[in-house]
Amino acid sequence: MFFIYKVLINIIFLFSPIIIIIRLITRKENTKRFIEKFGFFTKKRASGKLIWFHGASVGEVQSIIPLIEKLEKDKKINQILITSNTLSSSFIINKLNLRKTIHQFFPIDCNYISSKFLNYWKPTKAFFVDSEIWPNTINNLFNKKIPIILLNGRITKKTYNRWTKFPNFSKFIFSKFSLCLSASNESKKFLKKLGANNVKFFGNLKFSQSENQIVKVDKNLRKFLLKKYSWCASSTHYNEEKFCGLTHLELKKKYKNLLTIIIPRHVDRVDQIKSDLNNLNLNVHLDHSKNKIKPDTDIYLVNSYGKTKSIFKICKNIFLGGSLINHGGQNPLEAARYGCRIFHGPHISNFKEIYGHLQKKNISYLVKNQNHFTNLLQKKLYKKNYSRKSIKYLNSEGTKVLNKIFNEIC
Repeated sequence: MFFIYKVLINIIFLFSPIIIIIRLITRKENTKRFIEKFGFFTKKRASGKLIWFHGASVGEVQSIIPLIEKLEKDKKINQILITSNTLSSSFIINKLNLRKTIHQFFPIDCNYISSKFLNYWKPTKAFFVDSEIWPNTINNLFNKKIPIILLNGRITKKTYNRWTKFPNFSKFIFSKFSLCLSASNESKKFLKKLGANNVKFFGNLKFSQSENQIVKVDKNLRKFLLKKYSWCASSTHYNEEKFCGLTHLELKKKYKNLLTIIIPRHVDRVDQIKSDLNNLNLNVHLDHSKNKIKPDTDIYLVNSYGKTKSIFKICKNIFLGGSLINHGGQNPLEAARYGCRIFHGPHISNFKEIYGHLQKKNISYLVKNQNHFTNLLQKKLYKKNYSRKSIKYLNSEGTKVLNKIFNEIC
């Protein structure tokens, strides 16, 4: 199976220039840095010890920031390399004030480019975050005797069933990890069955948060929001924005002074989202617009990265997307830490255990359908956020998990 994978990834590599051109046209790639994916590096390796973290996109990168901040204080570490696949995740890292940490895009996982990448960066340890499994790179790391650690490893039932179709291949890959720190007890069980030898569970790393985070809130937006009944739909995917627009129309029958904020998971979809909402006769204001927000604005549509936390700081009723469609949901902990009340659809397999904790503390609520969501929001719009005890619990849990993981990997 490993041989078949190598053949397939080489075929993808042959067509990759076409894929990259399309992504450049649709503004999903950095025009100067896309070459990093082909093994051409835009940053220099510092002398001394370098450790490497790889996470697919925004969620994975954000989850390791608290750990990176602790590792930056370690004098034995000279440089920290973070790789990711998406443009949005690179924006997150560029906004951080990290002295030793640099970002590069993850190279295509064909053997030649993977070897070139490892020969250039020469990491002393490699960390793969969440469910990022790249066979050629893992095999090359193992052959170079570089410790490989799966951090906050997440294996869903669906993913597990896929891997079990190739039992020899799964054992070949997962047995190469020096250590697997799982994101849940379920993932711990699946990792062991797939062939991982050293599996531990200390808690989900996504409970932790950055110590140096400064969240700036737009004064004009804050002033506007305080005059309104407001709720926010965050990390929405295709068709979920329409669901939110229809909910807004129903709520507006009771709350005339209503504002709905929508933060799509991928901001490159904004033009289409705006068009769909306009077709519902909703007045849409774009976040980056230089125009003043009109009093009759229905939807405040965020079309830039990095605004989520500032919105959570003001708006306390949050619907989290990726949960009405079969995507698995988005991480609810960020909103919970800001004292937000969280609503979600039925598809939350990616964060099942976390939602279990939040539901027990009446922080999150399952949305069954359009009418159910409208009725829930009607009851919650005018209420204050939940108690400070819940925020304290989340912060305490995050610190505990972070310290255990830090002590294990250092």
